[in-house]
Amino acid sequence: MTGAGELPGAVLFACTLNAIRSPMAAGILRPLAGRRIYVASAGVRPSEESDGFVVAIMNEIGIDVSQHRPQSISDLGDTSFDLIVSLSPEAHHQALELTRTMAVDVEYWPTFDPSILLGQGSREQILDSYRSVRDTLFKRIKARFPVTGLPSV
Repeated sequence: MTGAGELPGAVLFACTLNAIRSPMAAGILRPLAGRRIYVASAGVRPSEESDGFVVAIMNEIGIDVSQHRPQSISDLGDTSFDLIVSLSPEAHHQALELTRTMAVDVEYWPTFDPSILLGQGSREQILDSYRSVRDTLFKRIKARFPVTGLPSV
């Protein structure tokens, strides 16, 4: 069991489709943690493709997630995580189901899904909603995982 501020050995960020929130979170923690923490992301069910807005806004802070390919939690070959951070209600439910058979801590960080704004507003407004999610996750990750490696957003 890991408490707030302690570093787990392996972290899974989980959301609904593994296309926006969980790849952002994993992309942020990986360079912060280096080799100290194994970091993965997955969804309840995988999106068919990566999200171009995520690639664009993560590039703005020097993190390349262009090689990310969405996967489901059931696609993971190894599920021996010390901590699962669920970012959506569906992912939280699935994470709690996993705790029935695994000794793993689960934290729920309810995180807005900016894709609900697609088709509404300008491209810049949509990018701003993605940036807001990225920046919120960045601050939360920096507070939860006391490691150094990236400047503040």
